[in-house]
Amino acid sequence: VQLQASGGGLVQAGESLRLSCAASGSIVSINIMGWYRQVPGKERELVAVVTSGGSTNYADSVKGRFTISRDNAKNTVYLQMNSLKPEDTAVYYCNADIRKATTGGVYEHNYWGQGTQVTVSS
Repeated sequence: VQLQASGGGLVQAGESLRLSCAASGSIVSINIMGWYRQVPGKERELVAVVTSGGSTNYADSVKGRFTISRDNAKNTVYLQMNSLKPEDTAVYYCNADIRKATTGGVYEHNYWGQGTQVTVSS
């Protein structure tokens, strides 16, 4: 199973970006999918998560500006980021709890994507 993130880049304050993260492999189902971010010298922090049923939760710092969504048919999670601020600059990582089919049965593991850089200039 792999998570492939895309969509990062360099934007000016007030602009928007959309991140995508697609899961691939021997996937039976995906429970929670989410986005986290990390800046050098700080711990990775939660940005937003979405359950398989569509329930969402956001960090206070992004509420009202970011929207997380998912396409279960495509095993993909999105993060629409509007009104970006310089303090949103970070490496963004997608994360998912995935039930994987193996020769020994079905097991759930937590997976991380490779990270995508988002830079917001003032």
